[in-house]
Amino acid sequence: MEHLLSGLLFILFMIVAITVFNEKTFKISNDIALVLFSFLIAGFVKILEAIGFIDFETSMVGRIADFNFQEFLMDGILCFMLFSGASGVNFNRFVKNIKSISMLALLSTVISSFVYGGIFYLFSLLLGLDLSIWLCILLGCIVSPTDPIAATSILKKAGLSKNVSTVIEGESLFNDGTGVAVFVCVKNIVNDVSDLSFPVLMAKELLGAVAIGLAVSFLMFRLLRASNNPMLHILISLLNVVAAYTICEALGCSGVIASVVCGIYFSKNMARYEEWRKVVDPKDWYDDFWHLADTLLNNILFILIGCAVLNLPHHPLIAALVFGAILINMAARFTGVGTSALIIGKHKIPNRYNTVEFTTLMTWSALKGGLSLALALSTAEFLPQSSYNVLLIVTITTMYFTIVVQGLTMKNVFSLIEKHKADRIRL
Repeated sequence: MEHLLSGLLFILFMIVAITVFNEKTFKISNDIALVLFSFLIAGFVKILEAIGFIDFETSMVGRIADFNFQEFLMDGILCFMLFSGASGVNFNRFVKNIKSISMLALLSTVISSFVYGGIFYLFSLLLGLDLSIWLCILLGCIVSPTDPIAATSILKKAGLSKNVSTVIEGESLFNDGTGVAVFVCVKNIVNDVSDLSFPVLMAKELLGAVAIGLAVSFLMFRLLRASNNPMLHILISLLNVVAAYTICEALGCSGVIASVVCGIYFSKNMARYEEWRKVVDPKDWYDDFWHLADTLLNNILFILIGCAVLNLPHHPLIAALVFGAILINMAARFTGVGTSALIIGKHKIPNRYNTVEFTTLMTWSALKGGLSLALALSTAEFLPQSSYNVLLIVTITTMYFTIVVQGLTMKNVFSLIEKHKADRIRL
């Protein structure tokens, strides 16, 4: 308990210190600042350890490095963060862009995963790495999904239009579930433990999750409507997402997708009964609770992501892996989104973008985050150390590049795309 409280104290101190420092100086997106400065602090500690100035194992940062990030995210806070993120999606705009969102979340993620795996396999042969094609595809499943936690919190501040923001947020929420489902299927192939075909496994993961999410949410919302107590409404929403996630995990379905379905179901029905809510919850405690929970959990997660550099293993080819990881990620994402955009058709692409403009925007806005790191860390239990090190280096590199570099330049890229669109329309 002492270590838990001291660790929480350290993380909260870093959140407050970095936030205040950023507000007074750089004034960049606070989420990016948390990742960037916690990364620099953790890197500085590693340097001090290398020169023998501190004992890393007994330092507070060292204890954070030993923290079970995968369990904390996948078995702890992820369902709440997904529910909160999905609850903030405007249901009418979501339905309006459902074709774009579903194609991107399903087809684009699967294509990106396999394209990434194929290119990385060729790259690994060039470097002389002993990686199978399925292991490279598994890596593609880890880094292909965009992280809703990173996307919704950072991209909201980039000035994107509401329709485009809805597509990006909706895709990020649902392709997380697709990515986890594909990851589970490919992991079973790598370990040779599955008796079911790939399509059957995918259908079970995705369709089962949607059914469970809808069924649990339907029952819980009926329970919520029977009470006029706003505190009980909050507890019911917590019970809803935990129950759906737990049932899915027990039955081998995607708890990630179920959490998103629960959030969207509650969002739609809370808006439907807006007048009733104003009477029973005039102080808006329900929305305030989920906003506070989302902010706190986001901040903690971004600090832990920044400290992930402490887990970065040594590798003789680390420079080549870093460079290759960034380029291959871009190529795979562009291919996946471009293919989906062609199928969607230009009339369904939002904001009058053409295929290239839309694909470029969706490629650059594809931020990776805690989910990719958690999936990469989970492979330690079944991969050889050498293969695990490669996956971890590539995942952490991709995560930092997308959050920091792409996140900081998103507004500029968006402006360039808008200028290109305006010039094209004038012609």
